[in-house]
Amino acid sequence: MGVEFSCTYFAAVNEERNTHSKVYGYLLWIFGFTGSHRFYYGKPISGTIWFFTLGLLFIGWLIDLFLIPSMDRAADLRYEPGPTNYTFAWILLTFLGVFGIHRFYLGKWITGILYLCTGGLCLIGYLYDLWTLNSQISETNSTAQRI
Repeated sequence: MGVEFSCTYFAAVNEERNTHSKVYGYLLWIFGFTGSHRFYYGKPISGTIWFFTLGLLFIGWLIDLFLIPSMDRAADLRYEPGPTNYTFAWILLTFLGVFGIHRFYLGKWITGILYLCTGGLCLIGYLYDLWTLNSQISETNSTAQRI
């Protein structure tokens, strides 16, 4: 009975903290030689390495196929759940990041307009957001919970 309770409790806590999507992680893995799935799961250093080495010459990219579930669990525990959806923000960044649409979603209107007018600050702001979007969302979610 104790094992059943702890498994049920763990499942409930895990469901509550499900900040990232495995499905979206696997979709990004298809383009994983660019490091996009690693950025999504909050691993910007290895994401940058994957970007510049084509996923460690596709070997690391293949290995990541099996590592995505553990990266998903680690991201779920690391980042703060809340009203701002991580997956939706990452979709906006991935496809419309140079236009700053993800910044509008986060409520950062001034930088959103700035990105819109400058092409994501000539892609430098876009790269910055690849590194920091998870932290920005986590901060937004923790602020929303305090209010």
